[in-house]
Amino acid sequence: MQPTTTGRFRVHDRRPRPDVAEATEEFVLVEIPPDPIDPNAPESADAFDPIFVTAEGYDGDLEATIDALAPGVVIDGTLAWDDGTARFTEVETVREDRFRFAGNIEGIFEAAVEAWNAIRADGEAFGSVTTRSTDGEPNGALYLFADGPGGDTFAELRAGRIPIEPLVARVNERLDDDRPREVFVLRPADHPFVLVHVVFDRDGVLARTIRDTYDLGSGLAAGLDDGDEETAGDDGADDDGTVEDDADEDGSDDFDLRDRL
Repeated sequence: MQPTTTGRFRVHDRRPRPDVAEATEEFVLVEIPPDPIDPNAPESADAFDPIFVTAEGYDGDLEATIDALAPGVVIDGTLAWDDGTARFTEVETVREDRFRFAGNIEGIFEAAVEAWNAIRADGEAFGSVTTRSTDGEPNGALYLFADGPGGDTFAELRAGRIPIEPLVARVNERLDDDRPREVFVLRPADHPFVLVHVVFDRDGVLARTIRDTYDLGSGLAAGLDDGDEETAGDDGADDDGTVEDDADEDGSDDFDLRDRL
């Protein structure tokens, strides 16, 4: 009898494993623990280790369900193990979040650069800021990681070796709502950092603006074409998204997301 694992998982990515020659397409899953993980606890070190699951060779309804799985979604599933290889036997999508990965981004928004400069001025290699709409409402959490010579932070994040799940979990715990998130993992072409932007509302203006700006899928223009009231101001430019440091609550250092280098 094959051993099985049942639990709740995040579909972190879907692609052939880059470090395996002639690899078939796989899912990278991260198990979501039922209770919050203390980052200082000994077991936290491997709590979010990636799990590789075959993405091909399914039949019938299970094949259709698996083909529809996109990076970012949360699923309840059962995995069967055969000689170290995992395959799905049951899958149900429970949350429609999205992850998007893009490297060598040209013209990264200036707010991220300003935030990174402030982090480095403090001698840190990692930091975060809260992004806000032009109305001052929080709309995302922006995390910045150093990407120095000899390393590849973007690849580590995409492979799940640097976990993203705790960053999303922190947002979910803070907001305690059912809105699907959108997570953008972007590596600028001309700056030594990688950003992870956890946008609070996948269908909101900020997520659409980022998708538009970096050609990552349907974005603000699609919303305007559809007559979406949230995106359509008189000039088509309201609520684009600004960034301010978590410690600065007076809104005096706002940046427009569309400020480009």
